[in-house]
Amino acid sequence: MDKLDPRKFGLDGRTVLEWVDDHTMALVMDRKTRILLADTERILAKIDKIHEIQADTDIVIKTSAPVCSKAVSFLDKSGVSIYPITH
Repeated sequence: MDKLDPRKFGLDGRTVLEWVDDHTMALVMDRKTRILLADTERILAKIDKIHEIQADTDIVIKTSAPVCSKAVSFLDKSGVSIYPITH
């Protein structure tokens, strides 16, 4: 999977982005702490910045962390899928 420079999209240099396929980009969140509903606001802000540059690209979340059920529901309603990271 090809890593991308997050600064190209106006994101922090610590943000990890990679291509999943030709039309899908993943926002990688490799952490141990749970992803909560409060985190989804920051996640969607990052996705909006990416869409400003790559409007036709689907964005998914790849994470190793557990995700709160409310966050899963909210992201799903926003059209964002969550994939597990396989090490």
